[in-house]
Amino acid sequence: MPFEPLSAPLKSRLQNAARTLRTANPMSYVNGLLEDSFALPMGDSRYLRNHLVQGAAPFLPKYESAQQRVLSFALEPLGPDASPTDRRDGATREMRRLVSDNFGNAALHWLDRASESERSLCRRGAMNYGAFFGSSFDGDGLQSATITYEGGVGSHSSINPDLARLVMASMSAMPGLRPLFTTLVAGRDYGSQWVTFLLTNGFRLVEMQPMLDELGLGQRLAGILQVVGVALGGRFDIPSGAALVAFGRGPEGVSLELQVMLDAIPDVPPNFLQLLTMNLRERPRELASLERFLEAFTPEDNIWPGRFSILTIRIGPSGPPRIGLSLRPIEFEISPAAALVTASTPPALA
Repeated sequence: MPFEPLSAPLKSRLQNAARTLRTANPMSYVNGLLEDSFALPMGDSRYLRNHLVQGAAPFLPKYESAQQRVLSFALEPLGPDASPTDRRDGATREMRRLVSDNFGNAALHWLDRASESERSLCRRGAMNYGAFFGSSFDGDGLQSATITYEGGVGSHSSINPDLARLVMASMSAMPGLRPLFTTLVAGRDYGSQWVTFLLTNGFRLVEMQPMLDELGLGQRLAGILQVVGVALGGRFDIPSGAALVAFGRGPEGVSLELQVMLDAIPDVPPNFLQLLTMNLRERPRELASLERFLEAFTPEDNIWPGRFSILTIRIGPSGPPRIGLSLRPIEFEISPAAALVTASTPPALA
């Protein structure tokens, strides 16, 4: 008897989410990639062999406070049996196709130049997963496409020179940064590059001050302290390996994103989301956007969409901190029984 691939309920969830959020249907853009990436049946234990989401299929919906009525998600492409090189090359082809079809030749030229060093590397033995892929949709269609390349930042050869100087200064100011990946984001009228590091040392949030000073963002520490401190119930220290930090240059200038891995925090308050929304009380549109996101990913037979795996705080030269959440959807979790019979690889992101 033929089985139904996971891509079928996943596509149905995305279509329902698009209707709830009033965005374009992602199936008009990434249907083929979803079918190629989730060809095994729902609950198949082989999905646990991924580096994106712990205990679930490698599909990660994302909420960002500054994005109103936007549907965003990331995935590990091409399924559990693909090699890291195949994932890198497949994600690159998909990224180039979407950029060319939706943003034009100038955007494709930027992408090709920015990704040249990553695409030319032959590191089959050194890579674990190769690449992740992401996309965002609004009412006008594809808003942005994202590719994250494993490694590639150790020598800084593939980083924009201005960004590389900032990264090296930040590494000197904040010991214990280990390079993980580089990310390229192509939007309708912009392109940006981000480099992400694992904070291997435990640290207190105030110890980020010298690094923020190097970036010209020293005055923004208070915003990080407020968001994290309130959401984590008064915790201002982060354990070793429980956070990532990303540096980027976008349309607004230099930005930094702190990503707190909630599964690695031993005492996340049970009312975490309630505490987090206290930061949004004076931003009603953003609070309403979060409520729509929760509705969009809550199954019809459940009262909650799943577990939040990552809390992100992005700061730039101006404006309030941009709060983000990554969701592990409950309907795509792998059962404990399946997990017991699978030798899973420790995930890199959640």
